[in-house]
Amino acid sequence: MLLSRRRLNRTLLQRQHLLARVDAPVATMVRHLVGLQAQEPLPPYLSLHARLTSFDPYDVSRGLDERSLVRLLTMRGTIHLLTPEDALALRPWLQPRMEKEIRTNTAVRPVAGLDRTSFARAVAGVLADGPLPQKQLAAALGQRFPDLPATALGQLARVAVPLAQLPPRGKWREPGGVVYDHVERWLSAPSSEADPAEVVRRYLRAFGPATAADVTAWSGVTGLTGVVRSMTDLVRHEDETGRDLYDVPDGELADEETPAPVRLLGTYDNLWLSHAGRDRVTTPGNRRRWMGSNGGAGHTVFVDGMLEGLWRVTDGRVEVIELFRDLSPAERHELDAEKAGIEALLAR
Repeated sequence: MLLSRRRLNRTLLQRQHLLARVDAPVATMVRHLVGLQAQEPLPPYLSLHARLTSFDPYDVSRGLDERSLVRLLTMRGTIHLLTPEDALALRPWLQPRMEKEIRTNTAVRPVAGLDRTSFARAVAGVLADGPLPQKQLAAALGQRFPDLPATALGQLARVAVPLAQLPPRGKWREPGGVVYDHVERWLSAPSSEADPAEVVRRYLRAFGPATAADVTAWSGVTGLTGVVRSMTDLVRHEDETGRDLYDVPDGELADEETPAPVRLLGTYDNLWLSHAGRDRVTTPGNRRRWMGSNGGAGHTVFVDGMLEGLWRVTDGRVEVIELFRDLSPAERHELDAEKAGIEALLAR
């Protein structure tokens, strides 16, 4: 089936639960989205607020404390908020992506040649008495490898070993530095190996229809074309450029005329970081405006399903920095309603 760009836009928004908010527990939404981008503290809260009819930010804090949610370096080598099951299964599958960062990251390069097995044992040894902040972890590793720079050893640890960021990091209105523990010990469960085909299916349920290149852009894992093409249960569509798009058999396609309400999302959100071509939700020009000189010039305003502006938090209020086009009266009304909702969230 030939799918127009607008229909792909509406289908993505529908699967992301951004056409209409839904009543669901936080952990259910986090699992459906296969994790939430959480490099900065606020965006995962904005992501959940935009998708859930009733969202209590303290549910995330309780989840982190109770270990039903965890912060871990995963997709694209960035911190995500995950369910324990996904944290334990996805990180081993994503480790080749981490190895690529080790080879290319100048901060890690001085220690990149260390044997991974012996280094992992060293990290386990320094964490044996309990979690450690980043600087203390680096210093302790420096004592074990006195001829190597401690800072680089600390950076290697976060990439080579699955280290969970512990609360209060990431909790609502509770600032905290980065403190690490091995994710298996923190969650009291062993890691498992994710089934690549099942990961692809879950990606398609949340982001599809999509190409193999899209799955790679989302995950950072290469070599997925063969996996996708071997999955005989997938159905095929085609976009306006003739590219093959894969989907799960029960994947619902949205009507392209479905209205897309205004949504205020964070600087980074799964919605537009998860495809090789981000034209489903932004034009190249507007993406450059978001990037500014260093990337991430502000939180994002989506209007009619597309990136159309930037905003920031100023003294607990939503300040729209820039709109990329004029809004209709109805769109302006929706924007005001979303601003009020975010400000109510920030006041909690």
